[in-house]
Amino acid sequence: MAKGNINVSVENIFPLIKKFLYSDHEIFLRELISNGTDATSKLKHLISIGEAKTELGDVKIEVSIDKDAKTITIKDQGLGMTADEVEKYINQIAFSGAEEFLDKYKDNEAGIIGHFGLGFYSAFMVADKVEIITKSFKDEPAAHWTCDGSPEYTLVEHDKSDRGTEIILHVAEDSLEFLEDSKIEGLLTKYNRFNQVPIKFGTKEINDPEFTPATTKDADGKETTEPHKQITVDNIINNTDPAWTKAPADLNDEDYKNFYRELYPMQFEESLFHIHLNVDYPFNLTGILFFPKLSQNMDMQKDKIQLYQNQVFVTDNVEGIVPDFLQMLKGVIDSPDIPLNVSRSYLQADGAVKKISGYITKKVADKLSSLFKKDRADFEQKWNDIKVIIEYGMLSEDKFFDKAKKFALYPTVADTFFTFDELIEKTKDSQTDKDGNHVILYTASKEAQHSYIQDATAKGYEVLLLDSPIISHLMQKLESGDAKVKFTRVDADFIDNLIKKDDNVISKLSDEEKETLKPIIESAVNSKSYTVQLEAMDSDASPFLITVPEFMRRMKEMQASGGGGMMGMGNFPDMYNLVVNTNSPLVSEILNTKDAEAQKGLISQAFDLAKLSQNLLHGEDLTNFIKRSYQLIK
Repeated sequence: MAKGNINVSVENIFPLIKKFLYSDHEIFLRELISNGTDATSKLKHLISIGEAKTELGDVKIEVSIDKDAKTITIKDQGLGMTADEVEKYINQIAFSGAEEFLDKYKDNEAGIIGHFGLGFYSAFMVADKVEIITKSFKDEPAAHWTCDGSPEYTLVEHDKSDRGTEIILHVAEDSLEFLEDSKIEGLLTKYNRFNQVPIKFGTKEINDPEFTPATTKDADGKETTEPHKQITVDNIINNTDPAWTKAPADLNDEDYKNFYRELYPMQFEESLFHIHLNVDYPFNLTGILFFPKLSQNMDMQKDKIQLYQNQVFVTDNVEGIVPDFLQMLKGVIDSPDIPLNVSRSYLQADGAVKKISGYITKKVADKLSSLFKKDRADFEQKWNDIKVIIEYGMLSEDKFFDKAKKFALYPTVADTFFTFDELIEKTKDSQTDKDGNHVILYTASKEAQHSYIQDATAKGYEVLLLDSPIISHLMQKLESGDAKVKFTRVDADFIDNLIKKDDNVISKLSDEEKETLKPIIESAVNSKSYTVQLEAMDSDASPFLITVPEFMRRMKEMQASGGGGMMGMGNFPDMYNLVVNTNSPLVSEILNTKDAEAQKGLISQAFDLAKLSQNLLHGEDLTNFIKRSYQLIK
């Protein structure tokens, strides 16, 4: 029997492990399963190159609980360890067996998980005593290592005859929750449901596939079928061959749909399309990303993409690895170049991680471009479900912006779609004003701004329907790329002022009449939120029109959606222009009415109608308008 002290670089390493090495105690099971997976992968590799003279067999990892003994056992059938290897790999904390193995076999890497050499010691987060019983594939005696959480350990021979390693955790009193079957099965499902090696956790009853129930008839001809024969089988909790580990050529659309359902069993809608990631230089990365249907409120929940390392779950917080705008996607990415346990600051500074992020962005852009070119009609049909992701990407990633300009779509109120270049070409003649500005008209709502849209389309103008929550930011970026391109909402001014041409409409009212009329209307309106503006418009145009200044409104929207706009603009009161058509017969009537009350009634009615067209008439004002309208038609 051997006794000794574990070679540690600082005193009291175990309390440090328990408190600081891992953020969550439940991670111990993932680490120990990963060690068993490594041991199995190493053995398989050594057999393949002729260095291990043994049969691999039907290997699996078995997890079991003994509530009476208060133990959890993790048993693998991997390459095992000799007593000397236990001394080397277990008793020298932070010496990574996986690192040494990779260095030795770097030309034919075997997919080894461990990077730190501390994974095994996560066992002491939940156990006050740990045993290792291990038998190497080499012809040497088995070893039995025991440690009670202090630097002291014992190491003796054991009579174990089968190859592999058993780790027995004597669960501490503050961690007895881990002796519940449901708890362990939940952890195995969370972290290891795609593990490379089958994981057995207990047994289950299934119908015997080789048994065919007999059917008999009684004297009355009534049929009776005997019950299915039940058999007991291992309860294997993982899928060792998930879709992302296969070549895209070996999968069809149904395979991807099934994998999406496997990842998100509570998701009832299918994904719109998928992107299969597969790169082995200058880094290793595989995975499948799915574009889900997105709501208009920009669902920024960032826990939909799962990060794996060699099929072991790491986290569903992929910030720093996946670009922000793609964290609204769903799916899996798997990279052996990302350690199992790593800080967020490490990820942000790591060069390999930055390359992975750039690759994912490029791959998504290429896929979207391919879908657009292959079937534009289908791409247009899906646009409303994917536009928020694309628009967010165009704002946050310049390289994505450059690629996306060729496939990002701008729908019109007539349900047609243009790319930006197509839009510029289509509208450059009709929507360029006298100063050479190319004015792109848009609306946020076909219903709310219907009358303004009608005026614009009557002039032959194209009106875009842009209603995503970040569109104001994107318009700002598009405008910055061309000083002559201006986005203007259709209700930002009356139609002739939106795109000013050389021809000017002559006012029927003289300057003196306008000077008389303006204070009368201002007094009747009596609101600091409205600026009265007298303009000569077509005589059949609305007498009163409320417009929303583009700059003020857009800055408020940008600040409300985050990040942009001018500081404090979000708290600034809404401001409107009340445009009075000096060529309207009603406006002339208002001017010529001598009865002050009648004059005020006409102004109030016209003003309320203008507010109604902008959905600005509410509460008491709406009630008064309805009463006044009934009185007028009596």
